[in-house]
Amino acid sequence: MLNRRTYKLAAPVIASMILLSGCGLFGKDQAVKEIDPPQDVSYLKNGESLQQPKEKANGTAKESQATETVKRELYLIDKNGFVVPQTLSLPKTDAVAKQALEYLVQGGPIEDMLPNGFRAVLPADTRVLSVNLQKDGTIVADFSPEFAHYKAEDEKKILQAITWTLTQFDNVKKVKIRINGHDQTVMPVDGTPIQDGVSREDGINIDTSNVVDITNTRPIVVYFVEQQGEQTYYVPVTRRISNEQKDDIAAAVNELIKGPKYGSGLVSDFQPDVQLIDKPVYKDGKVTLNFNDAIYGSNKKHVISEAVLNSLVLSLTEQKGIESVAITVNGKADLVKEDGKALSEPVTRPENVNTGSF
Repeated sequence: MLNRRTYKLAAPVIASMILLSGCGLFGKDQAVKEIDPPQDVSYLKNGESLQQPKEKANGTAKESQATETVKRELYLIDKNGFVVPQTLSLPKTDAVAKQALEYLVQGGPIEDMLPNGFRAVLPADTRVLSVNLQKDGTIVADFSPEFAHYKAEDEKKILQAITWTLTQFDNVKKVKIRINGHDQTVMPVDGTPIQDGVSREDGINIDTSNVVDITNTRPIVVYFVEQQGEQTYYVPVTRRISNEQKDDIAAAVNELIKGPKYGSGLVSDFQPDVQLIDKPVYKDGKVTLNFNDAIYGSNKKHVISEAVLNSLVLSLTEQKGIESVAITVNGKADLVKEDGKALSEPVTRPENVNTGSF
């Protein structure tokens, strides 16, 4: 692993980061759990599909519905081949899962909305035939035969993008795939296993470098930074950690300190001498981390990098039960953010990730 100072973000990069506002990340709105289908719609049985409600006859109501939008996280592929969440405004609909998949199709409605350097993941002309949500939290997406017209090297990325896009909805736990009504136990081109469903636990942008015995490891997700020109965004990466490490919170922090894989194109603002000087404390959804002075990096005393703070919050709130992150240095909570505001409250995960306009 290359010395982490090689990966340190330059000042212009940090300056371009999306600033924190209040106690939320990338804005002052706190995370809002979303249900798919809506709460007033019952769960579907096998074989049923999520259908768009019939439009009201009232023209004013239809016009209002057509112009109303809602933000969704769509997982796209960037120019370095990473599967990355991008938050885009889509027309409001009750068939949210089906719509999200339709916006992953190349040449589809997403084309005019794609950030620079990004591409949609599903083959052109793919149609989403139905989306069925089962009581156990498994969602079954049925695609037209065009779904199988992709390159083998894109297969895992496609599966990851579908899985992470659909599991953004709170009651979706696993994803299964059908093609023209036929269940798929493996992906159609390169045989990537699907079996009884794929979940976020199966990983995204998987990095197994430096892993000798993968059978004695478990996955953990951390977020690094990628910059393309003036674009700066966060990329989830699945690392494998030894089962001998009992504390997932400390393990995630240590992976962030280690930094991204050499040559990956990802960067980090963590200094190599950053250390947790106490075990993380977890209580009622909040994690408290106590670092040494190196967490300040090259910034002025008491100032924590936006990139460091954002990576910590995104990475740790991926773990079950963690809702916010509080940071102290040598036991004192007197940190200041780069915008000059005191970091006086725990930071929550944003409702949406990578919301910048490119």
